[in-house]
Amino acid sequence: MNDKKPTFTQAMEATMIWCKSWENDEISNEVIADRIGELIKTVEGARGFFVVSLSIDCPLMDRFPDALIFQLRSSGEIVVDLIVKNLAMSSAMVVTHQENNDPQGIQSEKIKYRCIELLKSLDSNKVKNRLEVLIEATKGYGKDFDFLNKWNYSDKQRKAIVESIFEVAK
Repeated sequence: MNDKKPTFTQAMEATMIWCKSWENDEISNEVIADRIGELIKTVEGARGFFVVSLSIDCPLMDRFPDALIFQLRSSGEIVVDLIVKNLAMSSAMVVTHQENNDPQGIQSEKIKYRCIELLKSLDSNKVKNRLEVLIEATKGYGKDFDFLNKWNYSDKQRKAIVESIFEVAK
């Protein structure tokens, strides 16, 4: 991605290409990890990467090569924060899809599962601290309170978020 900071859209497009190249064995674990490492240096790049990688069929986010985990761990707070928010949103959407008998629930379940497994692979102290902030919000206070209210999550959705948080601890 050179020295330019990628936009959200550029990061999404690059992620699509790189995941497909990785899946086709055209690039190694180390090469894709280095490329992703460049993307996730910025919030917009990291957002673009996770929007795509968590939701498409690329097995990268199911296998977590060591080189990728190294890059994700070294990025620090940006990655942990985004994965925790994705965990919350996907957990809440599972409830919505179930209530509406919507088959898209399978996609939300997949994203939720990937987030849980990814959080287990990241720095446990950073993950624990960030999840505690999210738990506070489900109780009605804290830094994530506005985040949960922005999406107008119901009590049932907030309970699902807490259940997913506890899955990370298992």
